[in-house]
Amino acid sequence: MAQVVIVGAGPAGAALALLLVRRGIAVTLVEVTKDFHRVFRGEGLMPSGLDALQQMGLSEVLEQIPHRPLDAWEFIVGDTQLFRVEEPMGSSQPCTLVSQPPLLEALIAEAQPYEGFEFVQGVAVKDLVWSCDGQRPALGSDRIIGVKLANGREIAADLVIGTDGRNSIIRQRAGLELVKQPQDIGVLWFKLAAHPRFVEDNVFCTILKGDSGFSVFHGAEAGKLHLAWVLFAEDKTDRKQANWAEVFAASSPDWLAEHFRNSADTIEPPIRLSVVVGRCPSWHKPGVLLLGDAAHPMSPVRAQGINLALRDVIVAANYLVPVLMAGASPELIDQALGQIQAEREPEIIRAQQLQQREAGQGDKLRKNRLARALIMRLAPLFRRSLRQVWVKRQHDLREGVTSVRLVV
Repeated sequence: MAQVVIVGAGPAGAALALLLVRRGIAVTLVEVTKDFHRVFRGEGLMPSGLDALQQMGLSEVLEQIPHRPLDAWEFIVGDTQLFRVEEPMGSSQPCTLVSQPPLLEALIAEAQPYEGFEFVQGVAVKDLVWSCDGQRPALGSDRIIGVKLANGREIAADLVIGTDGRNSIIRQRAGLELVKQPQDIGVLWFKLAAHPRFVEDNVFCTILKGDSGFSVFHGAEAGKLHLAWVLFAEDKTDRKQANWAEVFAASSPDWLAEHFRNSADTIEPPIRLSVVVGRCPSWHKPGVLLLGDAAHPMSPVRAQGINLALRDVIVAANYLVPVLMAGASPELIDQALGQIQAEREPEIIRAQQLQQREAGQGDKLRKNRLARALIMRLAPLFRRSLRQVWVKRQHDLREGVTSVRLVV
């Protein structure tokens, strides 16, 4: 039986482990955290991500965990509503917010009964094992044949897969380069009590006022608003001392400003998200493959990370299952790794370009006071055309750029 070690039990790692063990391939899934309840985990499943889960046979799993479909997208500049777009925007299903911890727990519970599945939690991967007497090769000609855990255990593998995120230890230990794109923004992520309007009508609302911008929506967790406050390079806000209720209120319409002030004691301390965007020129070396954010960390714009990672999983399974089930040679396994990258890379490149375009549109508006004033004054005249242009721009970020179908 082929042996695969997957490092990182996020959506990509857990879903791929399940696909492989269902097909008789032994998998050891290693996760450094002791539980999945981090303060922030991406929740947005676009139609492309929902389709990926459906193809994996996981729609019923999704139905059994906390989730909330989005009802609409709304954009406000100053105190003026530019436009509102109702979901599902021509898609077969609406963008849906899903709580990641129960999703990951459900995926692993699905995998647990299969022979050959092992879940190692709360232990870090310390290093990779190389075929050249366990030492990292000077010329890169030898193969990775397993992992070393921090507790001293070594796990042999026909293939090691890194799904361990933007700070991937597998990427670092394998010596795979990440080429980062320049970023001049950061994001502070808040949670607070939900306003009844968001409970009844779950709108993803983006607000730009002056040189401040943020998005707010009701997450999958009952009674909780999520708020993403954008930090620009010139932002001088002291985030440790700021009165956030007043900061939010100053940039909000009256009804929302009142809610922020009334709910000030429910605003949880912010988490600063590291915005890292880039791609690895190579996602693989002999015996190792990177997927998801480990290979191509995404911007938070339109929640692409989880959706693209799930699509990575489908393509990886299509290539890996036949060679691993057949007990193929290391050379054939490594050949499959290059095929996976070749199929997935065009969509990743295009998605990052589209994310950059979306962010650039907002930044131009933020920096141009005259443009903001004109848009607010002329919004009633151009609302319909603005809405149509925006909807057209979203198609590939919602549906995916390429066709991805599970065939194994």
